[in-house]
Amino acid sequence: MTFVRSGAASVVLNVGGARYSLSRELLKDFPLRRVSRLHGCRSERDVLEVCDDYDRERNEYFFDRHSEAFGFILLYVRGHGKLRFAPRMCELSFYNEMIYWGLEGAHLEYCCQRRLDDRMSDTHTFHAADDLGREQARPAGPEAAPSRRWLERMRRTFEEPTSSLAAQILASVSVVFVIVSMVVLCASTLPDWRAAAADNRSLDDRSRYSASPGREPSGIIEAICIGWFTAECIVRFIVSKNKCEFVKRPLNIIDLLAITPYYISVLMTVFTGENSQLQRAGVTLRVLRMMRIFWVIKLARHFIGLQTLGLTLKRCYREMVMLLVFICVAMAIFSALSQLLEHGLDLETSNKDFASIPAACWWVIISMTTVGYGDMYPITVPGRILGGVCVVSGIVLLALPITFIYHSFVQCYHELKFRSARYSRSLSAEFLN
Repeated sequence: MTFVRSGAASVVLNVGGARYSLSRELLKDFPLRRVSRLHGCRSERDVLEVCDDYDRERNEYFFDRHSEAFGFILLYVRGHGKLRFAPRMCELSFYNEMIYWGLEGAHLEYCCQRRLDDRMSDTHTFHAADDLGREQARPAGPEAAPSRRWLERMRRTFEEPTSSLAAQILASVSVVFVIVSMVVLCASTLPDWRAAAADNRSLDDRSRYSASPGREPSGIIEAICIGWFTAECIVRFIVSKNKCEFVKRPLNIIDLLAITPYYISVLMTVFTGENSQLQRAGVTLRVLRMMRIFWVIKLARHFIGLQTLGLTLKRCYREMVMLLVFICVAMAIFSALSQLLEHGLDLETSNKDFASIPAACWWVIISMTTVGYGDMYPITVPGRILGGVCVVSGIVLLALPITFIYHSFVQCYHELKFRSARYSRSLSAEFLN
């Protein structure tokens, strides 16, 4: 026996003030799951789990929901047209109404599905940022010591450059050190710079590779920069919440790759001394010192553009793999055909540049990417026709996944820009206070 009054031939649904009358037979098999559940309610508690209130005398059930949205949904389930968004109503609000009544996003028309997907993508980071803000604004319990709050403040200062005024000052200093280290690295490769350094070392009767990085002006600047980066990395590790997660983060791994070569080169210089062993270690030292170029990636902590690039590559790794597969398949086909047409058919007038398939792969890559260095090119008519097909195929194959990557880039940029603006508002409030 159901909770619906047995003597009534119909029930009344009151949705936001709009009343709809349904027969008991239609109520049992109604397409909307929430409405059909009324037929199986056995008690008052079951009814109140389905609707907001009810009047048993009039057999009327009240739903505090959007009446216009329910009207659109009701027309759809009765077979009158396709389900589209209600005018002047937020897409997410209408989608929430659909979920409430028992429909899914797949019931929407395709154009409305795309609008819903775009809106949900745009607001995904908004919800995440709001959750983060609520977590940070959660009042601390009695067990929360002042030292813990101080560690949390330090963590935000070092990890989130736009979270406070002190964080922005610290980020600016870090950027200055990165720029100075890059300028010194680039200047140290200039011929005049190296000649002056060699003259200074020859005056002191020192070997070319035995000079300690800290004895020259460039070495002093490098040591200061490394000291700053090391101190910053150590402090961030100490104040981090999860040490294992800190070590696994890509930017922290890059920091270690940028800092470690300096200490390795110093240790190699100390242990090898000024002897012939250092001559053999000279190449290794130069490679290690050149790894300082990873310091440029440290700028990703402070610039949205680099963060957007990294987040896009992370989210679009499937598209990147698909692009790589396209290129590899096309390269295998066109390199084999070009080697056959240019070298394999006529050995007397063969093109020596296409003597092997691996050699032809280089030509395929520069042709598909429309670079065309001109160092090798087909000379036969079939080879030139194949070259044209290769160029056109490269344009088409490279353009296919680019659309997905572009949309992901725009989405990631808006997400990071909103988060930065959110912290900027917090910074403004902190500055005013």
